[in-house]
Amino acid sequence: MYKMLAIDIDDTLINEAKQITEGTRQALEEAMARGVTVTLATGRMYASAKQLAAQLELNVPLITYNGSLVKNSGDGSILYEKAVPRDAANIIFEYCANNGLHLQTYYDDVLYVQEDNDKIKAYAELSRIPYTVYPNFGELADKPASKLLIIDDPARLDEVAKELRSLIPGQIHITKSKPHFLEIINCEGTKGDALRYLAGQFGYDMSEVIAVGDGSNDREMLEAAGLGVAMGNAAASLKQIADYVTLSNNEDGVKHVVDKFILQTVS
Repeated sequence: MYKMLAIDIDDTLINEAKQITEGTRQALEEAMARGVTVTLATGRMYASAKQLAAQLELNVPLITYNGSLVKNSGDGSILYEKAVPRDAANIIFEYCANNGLHLQTYYDDVLYVQEDNDKIKAYAELSRIPYTVYPNFGELADKPASKLLIIDDPARLDEVAKELRSLIPGQIHITKSKPHFLEIINCEGTKGDALRYLAGQFGYDMSEVIAVGDGSNDREMLEAAGLGVAMGNAAASLKQIADYVTLSNNEDGVKHVVDKFILQTVS
């Protein structure tokens, strides 16, 4: 019945040790052997997602930057791309500068920051991706960014999100991939938008698609899929809209989904 499986990476595909377990890898290999298209749908940049795709031997388009870029893991061809609108980016750059906020921008699959600090060092270690310090940071506001990311205290980011939504109505989509990561993308660049596009490219009906995630940035993807699955460690708000709640990322929750709904080896 199900022909496509889209999986978030952080706190979903990988466990707390930042690893894909052997059980999960084998389950996904069996699903692909049965003709199921397995892809990743992540807030991470393409270069980071491609590393995980290589571990699973995926040769399919990957949904990256929360849906604003769909790029083939094989030849690197771009299938779907929605940059942050330039006028919106300029407002966000100015807002962050005026309020002392750490902002990251992603242009041409390169991560740029204004200065080297603990926030970017921790982020780069998590994603295993290098970054570029660009002192004249404001100049990058005019570049077509795949995503903008603000890192700060979760409560402060909630207030920032409210203010930015009022400053830039209708042009951007604001979500969180982690409590302290505020992600800003094109309003047509969500994981749900990208998943619908990608399923269409393969000729799949959305009823034939499973999406698995844990965070607020997975909401649109779970709503778009025929079967939206929240991890056992997912945010409560995501569990509320999910069709099914699986085990946590430390309990092979993705493997359980494959076993139950694709391989049908568990009840």
